[in-house]
Amino acid sequence: MIRVVLPTHLRNLAHVSGEVRIDVSGQVTQRAVLDALEARYPVLRGTIRDRETHQRRAFVRFFACERDLSQESPDATLPEEVAAGAEPFLVVGAMAGG
Repeated sequence: MIRVVLPTHLRNLAHVSGEVRIDVSGQVTQRAVLDALEARYPVLRGTIRDRETHQRRAFVRFFACERDLSQESPDATLPEEVAAGAEPFLVVGAMAGG
C-alpha cells in the first residue's frame, strides 16, 4: 500500500482527508503511483500532470524520504521506504512570486 500526501486543494477536490492509500502493482515509480491515483480519483486527472503529455505541472513538486524527486524520470523506481509504505510520496504545490 502506497501512502500519498496531497496538498489541501487537491484533497478537497478529491473529497479525501489525510493521506490517500493506493495499491500499485509492479514496479513502484512516479508514473505508476500517479496512474493509480488518477484511476482511483478521476477528478485529479489534469491537476498534477498534463492530461495529454502526462508531464508534471510546472508548480507541482514530488518529494519522498526528504528528497526532491521532481526532476527524476517518471519511470525511475521510488525509494524502497515508499514502496513498503513506511514513507509517504508527497505531492506539493510549489510557491512562486517571492
